[in-house]
Amino acid sequence: MTASRTSAPVLPDCRPLLADPGDLTLVFQPIVDLAAGRVAAYAALPRFPGTAAPEAWSAAARDLGVDAELAALTLHRALTARAELPPGACLVVDVAAHLLGSAPVQEALDPADDLRRLVVRLTTDTRPDVAALGRGAGALRDRGALVALDGAGSGWPGLEVLAAVRPQLVTIDGGPDDAEPGRRSLADAVCDLAERVGAVLVAEDIETPADLAAAVRSGIPLGRGWLLGRPEAGVRPPAPEVERLVRAHADRARLADSVAGLVRPARQVAEGDPVPAVPPAVLVGADEEPRALRLADPRTGEVYTAAVSLRVAPDADVRETLHRALARPPGRRYDPVVCTDATGAVVGLLRVEDLAAAL
Repeated sequence: MTASRTSAPVLPDCRPLLADPGDLTLVFQPIVDLAAGRVAAYAALPRFPGTAAPEAWSAAARDLGVDAELAALTLHRALTARAELPPGACLVVDVAAHLLGSAPVQEALDPADDLRRLVVRLTTDTRPDVAALGRGAGALRDRGALVALDGAGSGWPGLEVLAAVRPQLVTIDGGPDDAEPGRRSLADAVCDLAERVGAVLVAEDIETPADLAAAVRSGIPLGRGWLLGRPEAGVRPPAPEVERLVRAHADRARLADSVAGLVRPARQVAEGDPVPAVPPAVLVGADEEPRALRLADPRTGEVYTAAVSLRVAPDADVRETLHRALARPPGRRYDPVVCTDATGAVVGLLRVEDLAAAL
């Protein structure tokens, strides 16, 4: 799948950290579309012999001065693993920002003419050279890779680095609206900065249904965490129950932002039948479609017939519906909005004051 300038690339030498390059393997964790429940990408995560956490191996590599070699070896493995991806999916691999321009990392990337379907996520625990990082990110994009920035850690670099890197993705820790106050402020700032450059947000560490609900409510399109799929040796799709869970939360979030929960029942009267003395009522045609409204003037109590000035579906957005209602001519501005189903039949009425109170 990927062209190579050398038939047998020389793997980075990570001794004395690793006895053999085969000591480093990859596991893959799905990154899921939080609207459809389908896999959008996989995070490629390095694993090592024994029981020590990957973070311990990374710290040991720094102490031994082979952290660039270790990053390069991880990239070698990830570039090869792209052949295992299902259609449309990408592979995300972490590279410390200060190592992107190092000789081992550049040598690992150099044999691959085509970096498509690779996402390089730059982590920023130390302050990077902003100009050099921007050039390195640009070179990756020129060869087809996507660039991501880790916005979840304490080393979040801020607008200067983000503007230089121009990432297509930014990862954050969970959903901002469910975070502790301090973390929420950081998450809100990250989301705001990411939006300025048009980056797609990825919620990390989705471990519980509450984490998933928070991410979905926040409108974050992608997510990763044990709830959505654990790291595994092979590239596998999310389990069917994960897809169902994600879709259920997405449907619930859509309803929460829609007018469906604000619809009030209304009497329906066929045209030609006696009109009820107490409004409101909807005059309907043969197919139960709204033809007119029977309303009462709140100042005089006079009952009158009014044309239907606005109708919406149950999944219409609350804010947009309120905006459309208030944009009507002054005489009709506070008339109820008619809610109709997919066939055009009346579901009920929406009061303008209810729409305003819901925001």
